[in-house]
Amino acid sequence: MCRHLAYVGEPVRLADLLLTPPHSLLRQSWAPRDMRGGGTVNADGYGIGWYAGDPEPVRLRRVGPMWTDAALPGLAGSVTTGGVLAAVRSATVGMPVVETACAPFTAGPWLFSHNGLVRGWPSSVAGLAGRLPVTDLLLMDAPTDAALLWLLLRARLTAGEEPAGAVASVVTEVAAAAPDSRLNLLLTNGSTIVGTAWTHALWVRARPGAAVVASEPYDEDPSWREVPDGHLVTATPSSVDIIEVGAR
Repeated sequence: MCRHLAYVGEPVRLADLLLTPPHSLLRQSWAPRDMRGGGTVNADGYGIGWYAGDPEPVRLRRVGPMWTDAALPGLAGSVTTGGVLAAVRSATVGMPVVETACAPFTAGPWLFSHNGLVRGWPSSVAGLAGRLPVTDLLLMDAPTDAALLWLLLRARLTAGEEPAGAVASVVTEVAAAAPDSRLNLLLTNGSTIVGTAWTHALWVRARPGAAVVASEPYDEDPSWREVPDGHLVTATPSSVDIIEVGAR
C-alpha cells in the first residue's frame, strides 16, 4: 500500500502540508497508522505534483524514501501553491522500484495517484488493457497496476467524461475484472479533487477556502471525516460531496 494526499484552496507552503504536521506524509512514509495488511513502511519512492500558475502542474518524483531526500525541506519550504497531490510508495511485491513507478502520474492539467493493488495482476486486467491504444501501453510510465489504472482513467478523461464519473467507472470496471482489489484513487486538476475509498481508508477535511483528501489525517483536527468504503468524494475549496460507487 501507499499513502497519498491532495489539497486545493488558498495557497500554502508544501512544507505545511507534507512535512510539518504531526502526522505528515513524511511521517507516514515510515510510521503509517493504517496500512491494513498492505505493508509496514512507504519507502519505495515518493512524488509531489503542484500547480505554479500554469494549467499543467510541476512534478517531482524520487525513487528513494522521502526521509532521505536532504533537498526536500528546502524546496518544500520555498514553494507556495493552491493545488497539490503527493504520495509515498510501498511497492507491491514483483513490481519495479523505479522513479517512473511513483505517483503522481500526469497528463495535461491532471495529477493522479493510486493507493492499493490490482489482484491477479497483470492477467486479471489484460482485457481492459487490450482496449487501449498499443502506443499508450508501450509508453506507459512503468509496468505497474497504478500506471495502467492511470491509462484507463486518462482515456476516459480524454474522451470528455467528467472526472467523478470517469473515476467511478474505472473503479467499478477494474473491481469487476479483479475482485478484492484495493482501488483508492486520487485525481486533481488543481481546483477539484476526486477520490475513492475502495477496500481502504480515505479521509476528507473541509475548511472555508480549502479542502484536503488523504489516506490518513495528518493532524488531530476534529473536522476530518472518513469517507465510507465503496464511496467517492468530490472536494473543492467550497464544497464536499460524497456518493456511493458500489457495494463492497
